[in-house]
Amino acid sequence: MFQAELPLNPADLARSVLEYYLKEGRLPELPDRLPPEYSARAGVFVSLKKNGRLRGCIGTVEPMRDNMAEEIAANATSAATRDPRFSPVSRDELPELSISVDILGPMEKIESEKELDPCNYGVLVRCGGRSGLLLPNLEGVNTVEEQVGIACQKAGIAPGMDMELYRFKVTRFGESAG
Repeated sequence: MFQAELPLNPADLARSVLEYYLKEGRLPELPDRLPPEYSARAGVFVSLKKNGRLRGCIGTVEPMRDNMAEEIAANATSAATRDPRFSPVSRDELPELSISVDILGPMEKIESEKELDPCNYGVLVRCGGRSGLLLPNLEGVNTVEEQVGIACQKAGIAPGMDMELYRFKVTRFGESAG
């Protein structure tokens, strides 16, 4: 599929992979030689929205694959087909979807919620074997309390439980115009 070069925008790459996957039923082969932007390893979240509403979101906190291109490809298809909150995306829906890709920076352990800012940092909460993550700068999440509360709810961590907090920054990519 990508005979020449990969799209330089990660969200455009996610769309290209998703179009191929929904048509062919398998992931495309990525080139052996990757642009430097895709050679690194990082946790990646791919979010799909339809009419401004979440339609799928899957990601990895830590890199699970050899490079960022593979991470984006796997998470894009998972967001479209394996998010348990939604039915799988159909080919007919693709034109109605907007896609964003968040590249996660390193996790930083913090001592208290005072070190969070929902506009600038995502949060990861851990308690025992449970963990929940919420990306930063999400519509409708305006306070640290809301951010931590949603992450705890995702993890099944009850309010008031003793937990570890981590913050991280993301680089968010939306699709290119055109």
